Amino acid sequence: MKIGRNDPCWCGSGKKYKQCHEMFDNKIETIRRQGHIVPSHDLIKTPEQIAKIKESAVINRACLDAVAEAIHVGMNTKEIDDIVYDVTTKMGGIPAPLNYEGFPYSVCTSVNDQVCHGFPSKDVILRDGDIINVDCSTILNGYYSDSSRMFLIGDVAPEVRKLVEVTKECCDLGLEQVKPWGFLGDMAEAVHTHAEKNGYTVVREIGGHGVGLEFHEEPWVGYLSNRGEDMLMVPGMMFTIEPMVNMGTQQIYTDQENGWEVYTLDGMPSAQWEYQVLVTEDGVEKISW
Repeated sequence: MKIGRNDPCWCGSGKKYKQCHEMFDNKIETIRRQGHIVPSHDLIKTPEQIAKIKESAVINRACLDAVAEAIHVGMNTKEIDDIVYDVTTKMGGIPAPLNYEGFPYSVCTSVNDQVCHGFPSKDVILRDGDIINVDCSTILNGYYSDSSRMFLIGDVAPEVRKLVEVTKECCDLGLEQVKPWGFLGDMAEAVHTHAEKNGYTVVREIGGHGVGLEFHEEPWVGYLSNRGEDMLMVPGMMFTIEPMVNMGTQQIYTDQENGWEVYTLDGMPSAQWEYQVLVTEDGVEKISW
């Protein structure tokens, strides 16, 4: 429905539309008419929603901090799941992965050639030289946060350490390209260019996503497009930057028995960091990391 200039703004500010988001919407419409993909109103978070999402992110970061303090050679990944569950629930939150579409754990623990969605297990023992991604997501009062970190276990081979470091650099370079009135492709180009320059590949089938009011929202966020492509970024949009970077082939497969755990096809290591970010009026803000 078309909003009258003197009607209340769609964002819930209580202001008249002409005093609030009319110029904003007109700018988006101009860019849409140029042939670009633009966000709908429901992808733009209000200040009240952003504040609540940030409260959820406090728990999410606390979980990853607790894992960082405890993780060590000889630890099993079920212990990581226990830490995340305990920290989350003690702080009043709910682990978002737990029972999500049948996922049976509170966190994803992906080791070495596991790309993502690794199952915590008493049988998976962290050994000297391993790398592991711990992907944590939290619900607090209905608001979602989501981020992941890589951990190096013991004495990691230099070439594997480099993969982890370069993957983080990819995220940081992508983050620099998140700006209002730019495009998701600006971020994606920075990510895949840096990965490929270092001889790595970026997974195509799995990407980031909008987040905050739901676990997974639009837009889908890929990392292989180029500047000026994909959805327009506008203030109030929130999504994850989480490229999965492989040492070898970009090809992957999913465990047929559990339907969740994803591995590199060639058995070579994969790394992933994940930032939850907010597009602001003048740049970007990290919400969880």
